[in-house]
Amino acid sequence: MNKRSATITRTTKETDITVSINLDGNGKSDISTGIPFIDHMLELFAKHGFFDLEVKAVGDIEIDYHHTIEDLGLTLGEAISKSLGNKAGIRRYGSCLLPMDETLAQVALDLSGRPFLVYDLVPPVDRIKDIDTALFHEFFQALAVKTGMNLHITLEKGREIHHVFEAVFKALAKALDMAVTIDPRVKGVLSTKGSL
Repeated sequence: MNKRSATITRTTKETDITVSINLDGNGKSDISTGIPFIDHMLELFAKHGFFDLEVKAVGDIEIDYHHTIEDLGLTLGEAISKSLGNKAGIRRYGSCLLPMDETLAQVALDLSGRPFLVYDLVPPVDRIKDIDTALFHEFFQALAVKTGMNLHITLEKGREIHHVFEAVFKALAKALDMAVTIDPRVKGVLSTKGSL
């Protein structure tokens, strides 16, 4: 099997981000974004998706976290997309309903090449330390667009904000792991159109 990995660098006046991902990894990660909670979420994503992930990000976080968080979604999405190549043999769809204490989060996705985000998540509070929780919508929107993914995120229940986003990132990891898995029954791509 060909190695399904990629490294993407995105440099703007506001951020300088490099993401390396191996979809067939062991869950190892080396994450440094300057935003500790985001580092934690991306480490969880790597661990529970069995992706090897390296992220190095420098952004204008002295202003706010918006540019860095959105550009992380763009860069990670592009790296995932490049790693998938022509998507031959993948299962394409993935979903996970994931509990974490009082929280229950659901993620369903389709690596269709047609990006769309349905974000049915109202955070129980507006901030995690100094992070505006609305920025997670920007992250997932950017991720869906650059991955070419139809992404549905639903918070079924949850009171503790850390649990909410931890459950979402773990569910995303497990759903994506399912979708990128090679299924020997799939000849070419899983579409009657012949391409994704």
